[in-house]
Amino acid sequence: MAEGSNGRRRFSDKWGKHELDVLAVLSSAFPQWLTSRQIAQRVKAYADSYGELADQAAKAAFAKQFQRDRAKLAAMGIAIESRQPEYSSKSEGQDFASYRLQLGDEPRIRLRFQQADLPVLAAANYLARSMSMSSAPAHTQQHASRTAPRVPQTPIPGLGLDSMAPGLGTQHIPENLVREVDSRRFAATVAVGEEHLNVAYTDADDLAMFVLEHPNSSVVSPPEAVAAFRRRLNAATQFQLADDSANSSAAKVRAQSIESADGEGDEEETDGKHGKKSSFQTGSEVDRRLRLMLFLSAHLGEEYSLPELATRFIGEPKSDDELKKYVATIHKDINTLTTVSDDGEMAGSQFFDIDWSLLDTEGIVSATNSLGLERLAGISPQYMSMLTASVNYLAHASLLPADQREQAQDLYERLVKHVAPGETPWLSLTGYEVEPRSFTAVKNAIKEHKLLNMVYRDGAGRNLRRLVAPSKIYVDEGVYYAAMWTDVADVAPQDLQELVHKDMTINKETGEPRIWQVLTISRIEEAQIVEPTAELHVPDVSVSDLRKWITDTATPAVFITDQPHLQFIKTLADAHVEPCGEGEKVHLFVRSDSWFVAFCIAHARHIVAVAPETLRSMMVARAQRELSISEETAQDTEESVS
Repeated sequence: MAEGSNGRRRFSDKWGKHELDVLAVLSSAFPQWLTSRQIAQRVKAYADSYGELADQAAKAAFAKQFQRDRAKLAAMGIAIESRQPEYSSKSEGQDFASYRLQLGDEPRIRLRFQQADLPVLAAANYLARSMSMSSAPAHTQQHASRTAPRVPQTPIPGLGLDSMAPGLGTQHIPENLVREVDSRRFAATVAVGEEHLNVAYTDADDLAMFVLEHPNSSVVSPPEAVAAFRRRLNAATQFQLADDSANSSAAKVRAQSIESADGEGDEEETDGKHGKKSSFQTGSEVDRRLRLMLFLSAHLGEEYSLPELATRFIGEPKSDDELKKYVATIHKDINTLTTVSDDGEMAGSQFFDIDWSLLDTEGIVSATNSLGLERLAGISPQYMSMLTASVNYLAHASLLPADQREQAQDLYERLVKHVAPGETPWLSLTGYEVEPRSFTAVKNAIKEHKLLNMVYRDGAGRNLRRLVAPSKIYVDEGVYYAAMWTDVADVAPQDLQELVHKDMTINKETGEPRIWQVLTISRIEEAQIVEPTAELHVPDVSVSDLRKWITDTATPAVFITDQPHLQFIKTLADAHVEPCGEGEKVHLFVRSDSWFVAFCIAHARHIVAVAPETLRSMMVARAQRELSISEETAQDTEESVS
């Protein structure tokens, strides 16, 4: 094995990796473009293996290895851009592409994070990378297959975040967050009112459910998601009454027509198992060295002890022996990052000049002359906006523990100062709502023992005004619910007495009026806190009892499918399923009419009939209304593009 001129071994020879060598060569040449031949000649590992690229086999082998190394660096956030040379000729042996580091025109943002920020920052970084969103307008994005996960393009985050927050890769990301993020393989842009929301979803049914549960919203992009949503709306307008269509030929004809209209179908909706995408946070030697390299680039001239760097980039040691092992590993990394080739030219990974006497006598690292790699250190403005949006989402969703959500809110207030107004994207995971706009008012009314004058949407989509006393907020399957006590006539102001509607529905278990109303908070359009005229007394009822009471007053409903054993039926815990023609008849009790309307429309490509008639009529009307909104949105998009 060859030795460097300073007695240190070359990284590429020992470990068979070339990423750091490629980075060193391109960084030292920036802003010049290097051809494939120049890269092969300057990177020692390539030159040893492929020589002068004299034959086609050597060229093919080099191209394959170089693209692997290029992809590895891109996955870590260090992009290598390519271009076609102005003049090139195969006969002259010139290359048809040249390469250089993609540093961008905008300066990187450099911040200092607190140790308490790291768990939240790691979770937000994982969410931002997994969402793979682009802040570019939808019409500028390239067409992608509908089966390709995360349809919109991903911003390049850079390793700058690791250079600003060393130790980020050693943080534990909550398993709940990883599970929920990884299960949502696709992404779409949804217009909610005047805002655009980047939504990660499991399949087209899941996305349709999200849109239908958010009034005045529509799918904007990608085109595949828009088309899939419209297919469900068209299918829902053809719903028959379940009591009259259990074995009718009309239901079969309708099912066949929908199947043919679907064409290829929605590949992303199949129940087959998908390969699990690998986590971004890896523990490989190359990844650690890249993070260490950028950290030192961002802090040139500063001094760091080997134990401090070991703790930041490997983790907290459990014993003195483990600390010694970690320190030895970091020391080896420093040697790797300062290696030169045996002929003295830049063919290895010499990123820094190190004060060796300080390192050898006191174990302190101080680096200078980083080949300009400090240009990579810091966070790009584009990724800063996505990271800020992720931190904000985690602060207002139920995916993190309460203490981390408070830390996320504090971190968001610091990050948002570095993002231009209006450039922070909105994002969401289906099934995990951010705290709705009325959440704070409901929460404060409960805390202060006051009444709430609210306007909410009922199951038919009508806006109703009521005066209630909110008692509890709880999260069920990612959705925020509020339990409202309706017996408030004795403490309501005189001018608001007409808004009091005591719920006299009988609880079958006790024979008494239940006097409770449970709403999803997102259905509350307006909420004003009202001072009661006397001290307010609301019974303390457990969440489990509230769930029982909701079920006790539920509406019996039915839907019929066009085939048996469908996956989405398995999500209905209390449903009774029986064979029905070529499909199944599903009986269940509906606690929320609006939920059942959205559920049936979202799965309309497999549902042929529903009951009762009141709910079927609501579904048809809702589907027709959504189709008209979808058409208006499409026209507006076409006009903006033109």
